[in-house]
Amino acid sequence: MEKALSVTELTLYIRDLLDSQPLLSHVCVRGELSNYKIYPSGHHYFTLKDPESSLKCVMFKSSAMKLRFRPENGMSVTVWGRVSVYPRDGAYQLYCSQLMPEGVGDLQVAFEQLKAKLDAEGLFDPAHKKPLPRFPGRIAIITSSAGAAIHDMIRILGHRWPLTKVILLPVRVQGAEAPAEIAGAIRYANEFDVADLIITGRGGGSIEDLWAFNDERVARAIYASRLPVISAVGHEPDVTISDFVADRRASTPSNAAEIAVPDCREIADLLTGFELRASQGMRKHISFLRDRLESCSERRVLTEPAAAIDNRRMELDRCRERLCTAQTQQLGRYRQSFVGLAASLEAMSPLRVLTRGYSIASDREGNCLHSVSQLGVGDEIRLRLSDGSADCRVENVKRS
Repeated sequence: MEKALSVTELTLYIRDLLDSQPLLSHVCVRGELSNYKIYPSGHHYFTLKDPESSLKCVMFKSSAMKLRFRPENGMSVTVWGRVSVYPRDGAYQLYCSQLMPEGVGDLQVAFEQLKAKLDAEGLFDPAHKKPLPRFPGRIAIITSSAGAAIHDMIRILGHRWPLTKVILLPVRVQGAEAPAEIAGAIRYANEFDVADLIITGRGGGSIEDLWAFNDERVARAIYASRLPVISAVGHEPDVTISDFVADRRASTPSNAAEIAVPDCREIADLLTGFELRASQGMRKHISFLRDRLESCSERRVLTEPAAAIDNRRMELDRCRERLCTAQTQQLGRYRQSFVGLAASLEAMSPLRVLTRGYSIASDREGNCLHSVSQLGVGDEIRLRLSDGSADCRVENVKRS
């Protein structure tokens, strides 16, 4: 009778068989990602499938940390690894050591994913771009101290605008440590206000060489920078995430130096032009004032100043004559009016009536008497006549 194997023994036997096959110890499989999950442990679990079959896969944390893009369901990929059995489930699966998107490299996929993410967050918004200073007094260059880029930038800056002070913040621009160093240098320049402008970048290279400037930490440090930042990475065709976030993109490090400062020769020509135009304007203005002075000097008021006084004196005499004539005429009119009013008043005067034989009787207080009822026998009255008055006593009162 045959010996019965336990489930564990059989499973381990099958696992050893699979592990002993050279083809299965390093296999490359192409398919579509499905059910992609990342566990808190850091391990990645997913299914690789094609239209007819599926294969369970696992990528341990140590391998997953090397991924430079974010795998997504539905993505066509190529997977490298080994096929073995997971004893607990008794199922074979692919232990993935490397994962690469099909059609384009993993770095390009990671670039597009990060670009879309940061764009959605507004890090590329033109409204956030800061203007560059026209005449920066200090420029901080964040790049490798050993590269050709720093020497080109220093040479061009010194040639174009020698007044600018260049401050080098040396960092690594390639490798795993580079992104943290670049981001830290940007924060340092802002915290201690070491410059008016920051230039960060490096010379050209492959996408792997330039990858530090596609790192999210560098992009967020540039976005948070209070100082304006020029990104100068690689050559003209090279475009990095830093170029999108920076306040200004330069096609090369040399072009960044040209953008950062003006050309002293152009400024000198501009100032010479200003001086020439100012001199020409001043000469024209002086010529205008000279012509005006000559015109004024020929006027009679300056050549014969007494003539103007004489003319004014003649005008004053004529005004005095007109005023005297008007005053005489006005006084004549007033005099005639006065004579007329006096005649009218004289005609109405009660004293005029006395000349015709009438008199005015009044009591001792001077009140005019107009009725015999005001009199009594023995009362003293006064009669006023045209040529005087007489005091009388009433002897008798008769009523009409």
